Amino acid sequence: MIDDEILAGVEAVLMITDSAVSAADLASSLGLDEDTVLEAVRTLKADYDGDENRRQRGFEIRHVAGGFRIFSRGDYHEVVKDFLTAGQSAKLSQAALETLAVIAYRQPISRPRIAAIRGVSVDGVIRTLLLRGLIVEAGKEASTSALLYATTPQFLDTMGMNAIDDLPDIAPYLPEDADVAELGNEDTEVLAEIDDGLDEDDDLPAVPHTHDAGAAEVTGDDIADDSAEMSRVAD
Repeated sequence: MIDDEILAGVEAVLMITDSAVSAADLASSLGLDEDTVLEAVRTLKADYDGDENRRQRGFEIRHVAGGFRIFSRGDYHEVVKDFLTAGQSAKLSQAALETLAVIAYRQPISRPRIAAIRGVSVDGVIRTLLLRGLIVEAGKEASTSALLYATTPQFLDTMGMNAIDDLPDIAPYLPEDADVAELGNEDTEVLAEIDDGLDEDDDLPAVPHTHDAGAAEVTGDDIADDSAEMSRVAD
């Protein structure tokens, strides 16, 4: 029988990951052998599935993409869907507005790049914006295969704009010494190379903008200013 401490460790890792974790990675992180990890996963799966007269849980362990991950149980898809869509009428949070502003000005843009600009994880916010229909997946970055995101016609409708070019000029929100003219259209493929070259304390370089050859670097403070204007329009 697997020790409760081992079961708890495997469960804790699977609870916080947003992608499948292989048995080898679980074993390495927990200091166990793979056979022990696999037995622990089987034990947890049986527990969640309600074997041996135990109550079935609302979540389950699935083997996907060569690893394991915890998902909400498929039987409760409609319950989860209703819960998520019920919040669509609520106003967007400040974090969502800032992320939406980054995407609007820098689209198409990858999730890692958005997180680099904002300085925080944006996974939950991206899901919210996708659910609201304000952004959409727009292909993959050639060099990293990271998903790219762009705004939708619903975004334009919500903001009262006819085209993305109707966005307010970002230049007034930039530092006085920012040289807008030096920044041109660069291909999105170079983003990964830029990110790979950044140290933790480095300043972020300018990000390519697909809509305006005169675009300038957007920082977290700039986005906060502009997202406030978006909030007023959305209200």
